[in-house]
Amino acid sequence: MQYNKIILGLIIFTIAQTLSWYQSNGQFMNTWVKENPFLIALVMGAPIGLGYIYGTTYLVEAFDGELWPARLLGFATGILSFSALTYFHMKEGINIKTAVILVLATIILLLQVFWKIETDE
Repeated sequence: MQYNKIILGLIIFTIAQTLSWYQSNGQFMNTWVKENPFLIALVMGAPIGLGYIYGTTYLVEAFDGELWPARLLGFATGILSFSALTYFHMKEGINIKTAVILVLATIILLLQVFWKIETDE
């Protein structure tokens, strides 16, 4: 396992997830964004898409060609970044159900990175 590629993949995924949050939810914070969804999609779509492509590339390489770890880490980073940005910008608190989900997302991330399973080949 290549931890430098895991870290780079997670950073790229977090950036892409953050941009996705602003692309989807900017309409609730800014009237210009709300009135120009096509332009927002056009301008932000390519960087977000490239972020997901390269984040996936690094994570798949880090996990010796396995795609599932990249998907689960993408999910976990998405949940965590969404929670932070929603709390920061929208002032939506975290209730007990959301807190449990965040703990589970963190556990998924930690299990995926640190739990090594030997496979028979």
